[in-house]
Amino acid sequence: MMTNSKMQVILASFLVCHVAGGCQSGKANGEKYEPAPTPALPVLRIDTTTARTIRDYAAQLEGKENVDVRSQVDGYLDKVLVEEGSYVRAGQPLFKINDRTYQAQLEKDVASLRAAQSAEANAVLEVEKIRPLSDNKVVSDIQLKTALTSLQAAKANVEQAKAAVAASRVNLGFTLIKAPVSGYIGRIPRRTGNLISSSDATALTTLSDISKIYAYFSMSENDFIAFSKQLKNLPSVDLILSNGDTYAHQGKIEMIDGQFNKSTAAISIRATFPNPEGLLRSGNTGRVRVNQLVPHIMLVPQAATMEMQDKRFVYKLDSGNVAKRQEILTTGSTGKYFIVTDGLHRGDHILSTGVETIREGTTIQPVIKK
Repeated sequence: MMTNSKMQVILASFLVCHVAGGCQSGKANGEKYEPAPTPALPVLRIDTTTARTIRDYAAQLEGKENVDVRSQVDGYLDKVLVEEGSYVRAGQPLFKINDRTYQAQLEKDVASLRAAQSAEANAVLEVEKIRPLSDNKVVSDIQLKTALTSLQAAKANVEQAKAAVAASRVNLGFTLIKAPVSGYIGRIPRRTGNLISSSDATALTTLSDISKIYAYFSMSENDFIAFSKQLKNLPSVDLILSNGDTYAHQGKIEMIDGQFNKSTAAISIRATFPNPEGLLRSGNTGRVRVNQLVPHIMLVPQAATMEMQDKRFVYKLDSGNVAKRQEILTTGSTGKYFIVTDGLHRGDHILSTGVETIREGTTIQPVIKK
């Protein structure tokens, strides 16, 4: 029987021979263990340049004119002559206020005018009667002067009565409320039978002239400094609708505020867009897209970036050509490039493509992209 000590010696000898044989076998087969080759990838050197960029600015849209339609006289609303949302032309009747009181006032003032005209005629006759008598010294000059004064008063009364008639005609005309401009009728909160007053806080309706649309937006001080160099030859601008579509007609910048808002450090700008189809309405929102020629900016290819958790990164090379992940901040784009505002400096080297093929910490063989 084999003892335990002999068994251990035999096993140990077997293992040594097996390992030695394996090593000898490997060498005989010529196997070599070499590290993976260093990948050669295109690298871009960061520099500043001048480029035409696209910037979007949130905009509030308003019609060319938004007119509150109000009554200038008091009375009961007899008729509503239009529908909400309908298009009306300037001068078209909109509302009718009960006019009986104003018609009666006009008739009263006309009667007062006729009475004043009769009194004037009598005063003229009195002067014509007294003048020859005064000339022949039959009556005193005082009587003639009194008659002339009465005639002047009668003429003044006629003018006053004419003014009253004119005012009554105007008030009577105000009972038919007409559209001051062409446009679309807004909400009509008052209905037939309501008592209308010229002092009402709420308008009868709002009339919007939307033949042209004003898009108001704000631009930061930094953006405006770059943009101001184009003021002599302002580019056309686009309007991006709330659903992401680009509006069919381009607009023009027609107004720039005279000063910056102190609280926001931004300046207000107005762009005007034609609206022949009536697609745009007051109260709409959108984005004004401005093409700007901006100097001294850094651009990186969009293909050189990657996004993680709402952040954008590039692979930046250190002095040993090791790729390190670098977060960057961007604002806007131009073509296939992002505009970088922070995270990179002139002279930095980044991978221009192939960012999805390597991991952070990989050493690469840079191929400088020209």
